[in-house]
Amino acid sequence: MSILSDNVIPGKQGKVFETNAKEAKDLEQIRSKLLAMEGIHEVTLNQDKFPKEFTVQTSQMVPIKDIEQAVISQGFHAVPKGMIEL
Repeated sequence: MSILSDNVIPGKQGKVFETNAKEAKDLEQIRSKLLAMEGIHEVTLNQDKFPKEFTVQTSQMVPIKDIEQAVISQGFHAVPKGMIEL
């Protein structure tokens, strides 16, 4: 892996994650947990897609593993979109 694939890099684009959370209240709970983390300044929810997605934008490099662990602590999973290679 590399710095680019292991971290969310600061910028307007951010990183898209898929989650198994389905309810709006669960997605808001994930959003609140992530916004409390250092370096994360915006979390945008996309509830129109399946599986549900959220985009994380940061002001500093934030390890993807930290984001995954924060979501797991809420009882759900977060998978970076585009990271699974066949």
